[in-house]
Amino acid sequence: MRPTPRTSSPRRYLMCPPAHFSVTYSINPWMDPTKPVDLPLALAQWEDLRDRYRALGHTVELLTPDPALPDMVFAANGATVVDGRVLGAKFAYPERAAEAAAHVSWFRRNGWPADAVRLPEHVNEGEGDFAVTASWILAGRGFRSSPLSHGEAQEFFGRPVIGLDLVDPRYYHLDTALCVLDDAGDEIMYYPAAFSPGSRAVLARLFPDALIATEADAAALGLNAVSDGLHVLLPQAAVGLLEPLRQRGFEPVGMDLGELLKGGGSVKCCTQELRP
Repeated sequence: MRPTPRTSSPRRYLMCPPAHFSVTYSINPWMDPTKPVDLPLALAQWEDLRDRYRALGHTVELLTPDPALPDMVFAANGATVVDGRVLGAKFAYPERAAEAAAHVSWFRRNGWPADAVRLPEHVNEGEGDFAVTASWILAGRGFRSSPLSHGEAQEFFGRPVIGLDLVDPRYYHLDTALCVLDDAGDEIMYYPAAFSPGSRAVLARLFPDALIATEADAAALGLNAVSDGLHVLLPQAAVGLLEPLRQRGFEPVGMDLGELLKGGGSVKCCTQELRP
């Protein structure tokens, strides 16, 4: 079988340097405050990801880090942008709550109209739990984002929202268990065991040709990846995903974000997409 011809499209991303990244508390199973963070290495790994995006022709906007918010590097959680409209975040844990205002302020300073930016009523953690395909917004729930945020997103974006129940605490956000590979063609990869039986059935019905990840690749956070329609940037330890991606016509690009993994995030967690 010949691989499907793929093309990349220019993307615009929002990222935040890990200038103050540390693990001083634990709000997910990956975080262990007894394991020190090598901050210069974390910054070098993050810069490699930023530079790779730019080398691929994408635009990277930068959010100013706050010394009081060590998890700001995980910029995907700060908002969801669809069709130029911004649904802000409302964090489940107080340790990250102030990040939401920093993101909203960035959008307001950078030209988004007031009526295009919504402050949410219900807990949602941005693109951590919202994944955008051509036909749907897939929405995670069970550990962080409230099910009530799904209706709020549907009303605001005017797109159908499909709720998915996460059941394994290691995959506490949707973006740790599922990745959109082609947002023009409703193509995804995911790890079924991260989801409830009913949600697995929904995913199998909506995406019968999805790439299914193994336990080993999911445990390497291999699904915390970003695709531009051709290039798929993913943790380099997820070696089992490389050949299946190539067989589908994608070009996998392994990234080492091992220091940031200590906070429970990798490529996607560091990357918020600003969809026009």
